[in-house]
Amino acid sequence: MRLGFHVSIAGGFSKVIGRAERLGCQTIQIFSRNPRAWTSTPLDGEDVARYKKDLKRTKIYPVFVHLPYLVNLATRESRSYEPSLRVVADDLVRAETLSASYLIMHVGTRLGSDAQAAVSTLAESINLVLREVENRIILLLENTSGQGTQIGWRIEEIGAVIERVESQHRIGVCLDTAHAFGAGYDISHREGLEDTLTELDRSVGLEKLFLIHLNDTKVPLGSHKDRHWHIGRGFIGLEGFRNIVNHPCLSHLPGIMETPRKRDNDDLENMAVTQRLFGS
Repeated sequence: MRLGFHVSIAGGFSKVIGRAERLGCQTIQIFSRNPRAWTSTPLDGEDVARYKKDLKRTKIYPVFVHLPYLVNLATRESRSYEPSLRVVADDLVRAETLSASYLIMHVGTRLGSDAQAAVSTLAESINLVLREVENRIILLLENTSGQGTQIGWRIEEIGAVIERVESQHRIGVCLDTAHAFGAGYDISHREGLEDTLTELDRSVGLEKLFLIHLNDTKVPLGSHKDRHWHIGRGFIGLEGFRNIVNHPCLSHLPGIMETPRKRDNDDLENMAVTQRLFGS
């Protein structure tokens, strides 16, 4: 499994690869913009050129771009719906400019609608933006913990969205371990992991799984809360992550950690802990 982190773009994209190298990343995830705002500044050509030159000299791949947290395409009843359409379309373009292969999107919240209506709305919305922006970027739907009115915490809901997407070659899944555990999938032991992957294969297809978000969690199984924690120090535990990173259906995938950090040492420790699990 190729390991990496979500890397900060503070100060410009030209600083990203240096940060990634200091952390020992083999793959990276970034934002293309402020993740908590609807507006964005145009990408600076010189800044992006330096970033791409640095990326090219490394063996860091693939690159993932994560959409802003505000995006919600699962309901038209919100004032955020139209802005969300614009941001997803824009980030599909920005992701390609940044030499990414994938754009990650949280599945969304239904608000006042029911889950079935939200699934249909999300699929229709994805079709709209993929028709508008025809490029090579694959949109990845990230499972949720089921907090509040989130949809996509049940794997079959993600499958129901994906089966309605017209451009099947441009849609896939990112499996977040903390979210899955919060949703009630007990991946902390081998049998629970096998059951989860069996359901994922049945509802979505394992060939649609392109990324694992490797995050431990501070909250118990089925809590429907999202509280990332350091690898092996939460409820999934070291044995759970040992099974995940070595599983034959997962070990070929990139693994991005979104674990808490106050300084580089936090990331370096999570990297070292995870690497020690390989082959053990």
